Amino acid sequence: METVNIVCLKWGEVYSPAYVNNLYSMINRNITLPFRFICLTENSQDIRSEVEIWPLPEFEEPPWEYAKVCPAWRKLALFKKGLADIKGKVLFLDLDVVVISNIDCFFSFSNKLSIIENWYQPGRLVGQASAICFESGQEECLLQHYLADPIKVLKEYRTEQAYITGHLGADGFDYFPESWCISFKMHCMPSGISRFFSAKVTEPKDAKIVVFHGRPNPPDAIKGEWGKALPWYKKWYKRVKPSAWVAQHWR
Repeated sequence: METVNIVCLKWGEVYSPAYVNNLYSMINRNITLPFRFICLTENSQDIRSEVEIWPLPEFEEPPWEYAKVCPAWRKLALFKKGLADIKGKVLFLDLDVVVISNIDCFFSFSNKLSIIENWYQPGRLVGQASAICFESGQEECLLQHYLADPIKVLKEYRTEQAYITGHLGADGFDYFPESWCISFKMHCMPSGISRFFSAKVTEPKDAKIVVFHGRPNPPDAIKGEWGKALPWYKKWYKRVKPSAWVAQHWR
């Protein structure tokens, strides 16, 4: 049986080693395929021994005016051929996702790059890059096209995820089935003004991965906190109750 690859990126101080360690544990509980778990990072301190540590691939960060809009352009380096001696299928996952059920199906779903459809921009050819599955080296064109003229790409696309799907075009990628990857804020929390009356969080039934984009992060949701100080006028709708089911998985 062919070994598959789970890859994550950790740079800077935003995410502690616990995010890498917990992601490994969640994968290990929710996969039956032989796998490598690879973390690309500049700091391996306190990361568990089962995780393969490889250096962050070289990538020049965009100018601040673009990086402040989207700090995740470094993800394009994932498409470099020969990265971390990876062969075969790759599933990239953001560190702030929670894996709640078996993910074997991601690796046999499509021969094309596969990605989440952005929940906030359905039908607009915009992906959500918290989970991306692709054949190693197959989409190096995404990196090379960007490197040929970064400023042109940065002006055309606000985010790396819009660039990935926009450059490949509708026939060049597939979206994962809608139920596989869901948004914690959109699908598990009450929407809009209803959060004023109830901050109860619903445990998903059919999902495989829950994405925690922005705030709160998984440890915040477990404690029932938003994760940062809020001005008074935002506290009424940026509310979340302690989520015990998140704690059951994020470990």
